[in-house]
Amino acid sequence: MAAAALTREGGEDAFRRLFRFYRQRDASDLRGVVDFSAPGGQVFRSQLSISSVSDQDAYRAGLQPVSQWKAYGLSGYPGFIFIPNPFLPGCQRHWVKQCLKLYPEKPNVCNLDLHMAPEKTTDLWGQSKEQLRRKGSSKWEPRSLLEKLRWVTLGYHYNWDTKKYSANHHTPFPSDLAFLSEQVAAACGFWGFQAQAGILNYYHFDSSLGIHVDESELDHSRPLLSFSFGQSSIFLLGGLKREEAPTAMFMHSGDIMVMSGFSRLLYHAVPRVLPNPEGTALPSCLNQALSSDLPAGSIIEHSSDEDWQVCAKYLQSSRINMTIRQVLAEGQKFPEESGPNGKGQAPSEDSYHENSKAKRHKPNRV
Repeated sequence: MAAAALTREGGEDAFRRLFRFYRQRDASDLRGVVDFSAPGGQVFRSQLSISSVSDQDAYRAGLQPVSQWKAYGLSGYPGFIFIPNPFLPGCQRHWVKQCLKLYPEKPNVCNLDLHMAPEKTTDLWGQSKEQLRRKGSSKWEPRSLLEKLRWVTLGYHYNWDTKKYSANHHTPFPSDLAFLSEQVAAACGFWGFQAQAGILNYYHFDSSLGIHVDESELDHSRPLLSFSFGQSSIFLLGGLKREEAPTAMFMHSGDIMVMSGFSRLLYHAVPRVLPNPEGTALPSCLNQALSSDLPAGSIIEHSSDEDWQVCAKYLQSSRINMTIRQVLAEGQKFPEESGPNGKGQAPSEDSYHENSKAKRHKPNRV
């Protein structure tokens, strides 16, 4: 049955019906999925604030000059901006390596902390790299710790029990990721954006992300930024209620989404991860070499051939997504908290994702 017909059926809410449709492994009807590489219909060009980011700062962040970016909006979704891959050749590799090698390290928090002793999660990269490098195509090979990673939190760590952030559960936010986020936000008209919290999602071909709204941040006037690397996915963007049918769109490696204004508090989800449309193990943008002549003050680091071999092997069946948000407005403080320290962890390893064996769907965050 075509996706459009599902929105007219009774029973489940319209968002859930389309989520289930695209979640199916045999769902081959992708004609209704918006592809920003060939915009048309409800897609229109969106204006950027070119003068807000100097070419030098863009280069330092590993981005093309903003004047060369393409940005799009969607009719009916004010505040939503889609930027197809604006990264300079080779620069996506830096973020992939950071997400696999550096950001999962302590004091940041990950799903593996829920059932493993701290000493067992202090060097996920070191414990996984040889196993990943040797990994074949068999589904029966044991998974490395990196392949068991589902999420990592940065900065203000989200309390999965109270659905809140806490002043008492905070670690330093990565300076390179903060700089990247600030340049993208400024280019979209959000000057002074402060990257205060981040959630990294690690998807495989059997992964999905549940239907949810990101509303726990105390300041909703600032945008939510989303960066994708690796294999592709289908992203669903709905309305203020789940009864409203969502719009499906492709997200490919290097693509950036900005949700602000009206679109900041809309329901959204990722029902499915797809092989990149080029039909190759990795999209071509990840096979591009990084320039040896990086600008002064660049936050981009060269990856060794050895490190990239591990990252490339991981990405052959995976997608990484970074979502960055500002939790507090300028001068705003957290309300007084009850309890000894305000800390909390996720109730289960897969509270963020559903896999192919999941029987129930839980609403979660980006």
